Order: sequence, then structure tokens, then C-alpha cells
Amino acid sequence: MSPLEIGLVILVVLLALFATGMPIAFALGAVSVGALLVTGGVSSLDILGETFFAGLNSFALVSIPMFVLMGAAVASSPAGTDLYEALDRWLNRVPGGLVLSNLGACSIFAALSGSSPATCAAIGKMGIPEMRQRGYPPEIAAGSIAAGGTLGILIPPSITMIVYGIATETSIGRLFIAGILPGLMLTGLFMAWTIYSCWRNGLSLNELSERYSWKQKFEVLPRVLPFLMIIAGILYVLYGGVATPSEAAGVGALFCLVLVVVIYRMFRLKPIVTMFRDTARESVMIMMIIAASELFAFTLSSTFVTQSIAEWISTLEVNRWVLMALINLFLLVAGFFLPPVAVILMTAPILLPIILQAGFDPYWFAVILTINMEIGLITPPVGLNLYVINGIAPDIPLQTVLRGSLPYVLCMVLAIVILCVAPGIVTWLPNLLMGPGI
Repeated sequence: MSPLEIGLVILVVLLALFATGMPIAFALGAVSVGALLVTGGVSSLDILGETFFAGLNSFALVSIPMFVLMGAAVASSPAGTDLYEALDRWLNRVPGGLVLSNLGACSIFAALSGSSPATCAAIGKMGIPEMRQRGYPPEIAAGSIAAGGTLGILIPPSITMIVYGIATETSIGRLFIAGILPGLMLTGLFMAWTIYSCWRNGLSLNELSERYSWKQKFEVLPRVLPFLMIIAGILYVLYGGVATPSEAAGVGALFCLVLVVVIYRMFRLKPIVTMFRDTARESVMIMMIIAASELFAFTLSSTFVTQSIAEWISTLEVNRWVLMALINLFLLVAGFFLPPVAVILMTAPILLPIILQAGFDPYWFAVILTINMEIGLITPPVGLNLYVINGIAPDIPLQTVLRGSLPYVLCMVLAIVILCVAPGIVTWLPNLLMGPGI
């Protein structure tokens, strides 16, 4: 069999295992071991343990459980409630202000947690019932939260950006800064659509009945601003070269824990144990996927599948933007079936050389890839955020949640087009703060 035929067989078997519901790490490991046995015999398994360990032998990976812990601390506290309440008080006189408050709370909470499902769950539990009580249609209430939750993998600090940086050996600090302006732009596009949608549905004056004094607007800020300062501090020490991502993540997690305990008086042992339990569970899951993906990448390389795919694509006599469109289509389809971490680990090492050969910036491509993964989070058949929202509000049918999310998918597609036309939106800030470089 040729390498491309071997790659096709591996892909079919892998998708079949995914379809059975097998965990991603186990599926990747099983396919890798099977392919090595078939192509190289039992002796090829001698490097199994070493390769698996090599996938985890990186100090940068320490930042993942630290950022997960930071998100768990915020998600287990009333911080989401305060973010929601603060933005509601400041935006209540804007058309569709309550939905904008939820989107704003999603963007901030996403930066703190780095997790899309956690953002959907934390903000959705408060926002969806409140929006429906004030007369918002179910599709607007549910769709806006599902879409807002996707911002968690783009706005820094982002776990998926860390994974991309490790997989492609690019600067994690630079990736974080590259995601700032696109994250804000995407939040702005979400808000612009929301204002139009609410106006079209005759909801522009609903919020004016709720009036807050300046005292009420400012009294909630002391509970919110410390968390915003943590985000700003992490970004500062990263782009300033003061600390590594692992060090910044450790300090950020510690500060979040202290703030949660002090501000919300969470002195009981049970919530603290819950935070660390959730952190351990999610971190081990991510680490297993990373290690299994390293073994999978080794298998593809040793069977010359990776090299053959790269060579085949490089022989295509097409414009580089046509190539980018094909890559976007591939990533979009992959995101429909797999979570972002798995897609990045499986595809980034293969696609990066092709991207560089075509003359694209790797940090710009990281943002494009991430937005594609965001689309996958709110589109079937996997659409993790859709199911999270349906679990929070089971009386809202899944079709209604999907219908409310589709306009935000178009916003993400528009964002990709804008970034293709103006890549400087991604590269300008990293070049300004850290100097030009690859």
C-alpha cells in the first residue's frame, strides 16, 4: 500500500472508533498501535513508551493545569454572577442590552476560564432565565450564550493556543497577544448582530424600564476589577518577557484562588476540593490526548503519511488563497466531529509546513484555525456548546438553540474573511509589543 492509502485506512478506522464513542485519547492510541504493528511488526512497539512520554515531556505543559485551575476557581464562585450583573447595569439602556451583557460577560469569563463549556454553563445559568423573563425569544437567549461561550478558546489566556504553541513550537506569549484584537473584533461582530436582531424583533426599548443609579453601577465593580487585573497582568508578564507561560499561569491560578476565597468567603473545604478535582479531571483528559496525539503523529511520520500528504498538497498548482480555502474547509469539517484540542494536535504539525511554504504567518493561521474550531463548537453533530445550553435549559429544543446560533456562525465566517483581507489585525499587536518574528 502507498503512504496515502495507509493514511486513508488510518482515517477511516479512526473515524469508526470515534463513532463508537471511544474516548479520543484511547482511539488515537489504538489506531497508532495497530498501524505500527501492521507496518513494522512487534519490534516497532519498542518506542511506544518513549514516544508517549515525549508528548508530555515539556515544561510548557505545566501551564495547562494551572490555567484550568484558574478557570475552575472562577467557575465555582459567584464571579460569573458579578460579571453578568455589572455589565447588565452598565449596558441596560442599549438596544438588546441584556443580551450584550451576556456576551460581554461571556468574553470576560472566557478569558478567565479558557473553557467554552464552562463559560456557557456559568453565564447561561443566570442569563438565559433572565432574558426569557424579560421577553427575549428563546433562540436569541440560547443562541447568544452558545456563541459567546466559544470566545473562550480565542481570547487569551487560551488553552487551545497553548496546545497549538506546543504542537508547532511557536511562542505561546505571542499567540496570546495575537488573539486579543481578533477576539475583541469577534465579540464586536456578535454584539452588532445582537443589536440588529433585537431591534428587528422590537426589543429595543425593553431595557429602559430598568434604571440603575451611578452608585449601583459602581458598587459591583470592586468584585469584578480584580479578575480583570489578573488577565491584564498575565498578558503583561508574557509579552514583557517577565515570566514564562507556566510561571504566569501558576501565579494567575494562585491569585484567582485567593480572590475567590477572600471576596466570596469560600472558606469551606468542600468547594476547594471540588475545584482541584475538576482541574485534575480536565487536565488529565487534555494530557492524555496530547500524549496520544504525539504517538499518532509519530505513526503518521514513520509510515510516511505526513510527508506524502505535504508533498501532494505542495504539488497542487493552485493560488495560495485557494489552498487556504481548502484548508479552512478541512478544518471546518474536522471541527464538526472533534474537539478543538484534538484537531489542533492532529493537524497543526502537518499543516504548518504547508502554511509556511505558502507564505502565511503561523500566528495568523493559529487565529484562523481557532475560529474554525469555534464554529465547530456550535454546529452539529458534536456541537458541545449546543448540548451544554440544552442541558441548562432543557425546555428549549436543540433545534431552537441551533437556529439561534447560526447567525453567529456567519459572524465567525465573516471574521475569517476580514482576517484574510486584513491579516494585520492579528499580526500588528504582537509585532508592536514583541517585535517582528516567526
